[in-house]
Amino acid sequence: MSVAALYDIHANLPALDAVLQDVRQAGADRIVVGGDVLPGAMPRETLRRLLELDIPTQFIYGNGERAVLAQMAALQAGTVTYWGTASGRPLPEPLREGYRWTAQVLQADYEQILASWPRTLRLEVEGLGDVLFCHSTPRSETEIFTRSTAEERLAPLFDGLGVSMVVCGHTHMQFDRMIGRTRVVNAGSIGEPFGKPGAYWLLLGPDVQFRCTLYDFVQAAERLRLTGYPQAEESASGILHPPSEGEMLEMFGNAELK
Repeated sequence: MSVAALYDIHANLPALDAVLQDVRQAGADRIVVGGDVLPGAMPRETLRRLLELDIPTQFIYGNGERAVLAQMAALQAGTVTYWGTASGRPLPEPLREGYRWTAQVLQADYEQILASWPRTLRLEVEGLGDVLFCHSTPRSETEIFTRSTAEERLAPLFDGLGVSMVVCGHTHMQFDRMIGRTRVVNAGSIGEPFGKPGAYWLLLGPDVQFRCTLYDFVQAAERLRLTGYPQAEESASGILHPPSEGEMLEMFGNAELK
C-alpha cells in the first residue's frame, strides 16, 4: 500500500487540486490528511474536495482545526472572546480574524466532521512498516521542532512509540532525520510553504519520496485575493514569495520545544 501524506493545506484549493492530480498519477492507494486543512481563503471548497475524494482518505487534526472549532463554539455561545485552542490560551490578535472568518464561513456544517478527526493515526505502509502520523509531535498538535532541534530534546517524545517512522508537519518545511531509532519525516506544506514556491507532500511506500508539485502561482494568488479571507493578501504573497527556510528556522528556533 502506498500513501500520500498531505499536510498544511491551509485552504489553498488551487495547490490542493494540483497535488491531487499528481497523487492520482502516482497511483497512491490511500491519502492521509495531516491537519491544518484550515484556516485559509477557500475553506468550504477545500473540505468538500477532500471529503468527496474517490481515493480512501483519512484525517488527523492540527492546531488549525482546533482553533477553528474553538471559534465556532465562541460564535454559538455569543461570546466576544475568541480562544485559540482548548488550552484556553487566546490567539494573538492578528490571527483571530482569520480563524473567526473561517468559522463563520463554515458555520456548523462541518463542526462534527472536524471534531471527529483524531490526533494521530497508525498505518502499515509497504516497505516502511508501522508508521505514525501526527501533526506536530505524537503528544501535541502545537509543539515546534525542526531539522535543527537538538535530538536530546526530542528523544523522550519518540522513544517507545513502537513504530519505524513518524510523519509530521506543522513547520511547513520538509526534512528527514533520525531521532533515536525512529525515522522522522516532515511532509512540508501544500498551501503555505517556506522556501521555494510549490506544494510540498510525501509519497510513502516502499520508501519515502519527497514531492513538490508546481502549479500556476500567479493565478492561484489572484483566486485567493478574490475571496473575503482577511489574510488573503498575505496568503497570496506567501504563494508567490514564501519566506526563506533560513528565516523560518531562526524564528522557530526561538519557539521550539524545550
